[in-house]
Amino acid sequence: MEDLRIGVIGLGLRTSIALAADRPGEGAVVAALCDIDPAVLKRQSATFPSAGFLTQDHRELLARPDIDAVIVNTPDDTHEALAIDALRAGKAVYLEKPMAITIDGCDAILRTARETGTRLYVGHNMRHMGVVRLMRDIIAKGVIGEPKTVWVRHFVGYGTEFYYKDWHADRTRTTGLLLQKATHDIDVVHWLAGGYTTRVNALGDLLLHGDLPRRAPGTPRPDAWLLEDDWPPTARKDLNPVVDVEDVSVMNMRLDNGVIAAYQQCHFTPDYVRNYTVIGSEGRLENFGDGPGATVKVWNTGPTHYREDCDIAYKVPDAKGTHGGADVQIMSEFIRFAREGGVTDTSPVAARMSVAAGYLATRSLRDGGVPYDVPPLDADLAAYFDRGQQDTA
Repeated sequence: MEDLRIGVIGLGLRTSIALAADRPGEGAVVAALCDIDPAVLKRQSATFPSAGFLTQDHRELLARPDIDAVIVNTPDDTHEALAIDALRAGKAVYLEKPMAITIDGCDAILRTARETGTRLYVGHNMRHMGVVRLMRDIIAKGVIGEPKTVWVRHFVGYGTEFYYKDWHADRTRTTGLLLQKATHDIDVVHWLAGGYTTRVNALGDLLLHGDLPRRAPGTPRPDAWLLEDDWPPTARKDLNPVVDVEDVSVMNMRLDNGVIAAYQQCHFTPDYVRNYTVIGSEGRLENFGDGPGATVKVWNTGPTHYREDCDIAYKVPDAKGTHGGADVQIMSEFIRFAREGGVTDTSPVAARMSVAAGYLATRSLRDGGVPYDVPPLDADLAAYFDRGQQDTA
């Protein structure tokens, strides 16, 4: 079998996902690169020795008949236009999350995929993280009964470095971090609970990063900007010239199956970890650590007072590679999907629903916490993607 020939559009922080796809002689090869920055393009070309075509214009890459699929790893506000161009060019698309920064943008991408018949895959790699899959398996086995409520606490210890020193800090590029960052966790909540959010409200504010020193407009990010680890966070500097996204947020969700969920995010904590609690009709689970070797504890006897031990302890399996091995696994699924089609663990419908919940939660927190109803996706369009992007005979 010949390698699937992949073009990569955008060579920034998520180049790791392209590296996971570059498997010459083993099913896929990165054969073309695109980035608007010529220096980045030249530097990254050394990382992909099989990439024989380099360009600053994605349209030139999409016009090549020898490219079978593309990975779109560009900033969030460009996803809609680039994904639509790639779908219309007939290239199978791996679109990094979030799908888009508005609900309308997501729906435009989905309609284009349906109209063109081109395969669309959205990179919610947390569905391939060991801790998430373990929790989902525990729930599926009925160990805690039927899920009734889900709580997520998201401690973002490197919030300044990853989110406030570049374009992530600008709401015109992201909508907000309750969409950009939380879209992963909203998707996990939906997957674990078995439903989609129908109503949201939220509160939040820019409590710390709004007062930190910023770079002048047009000033590049400093060297080693991702390696700085000044503590406390109030000592940090060189932030993006525009900083107007909230660094603390609290979001409440009602799902279509009755599950009640809550998500909390803070971007100036001393540690970086996600903590999930799922309470079912017959017990609860909670993760302690979120990478390989972490523990998921289950309490399903009681009632008792607080006890540190549990009834069952599960270890998150060992894994190699970025994001706890998830990038390798998600890229294997994409390569198979690009070749063969069919149902995947990730879901374009779920990707849209996570954006919709995050988008309206952001609107809510900026409107004083008023609740908003999440518009459903067109039923026929949703059914098309649920069938693995195949029309009925």
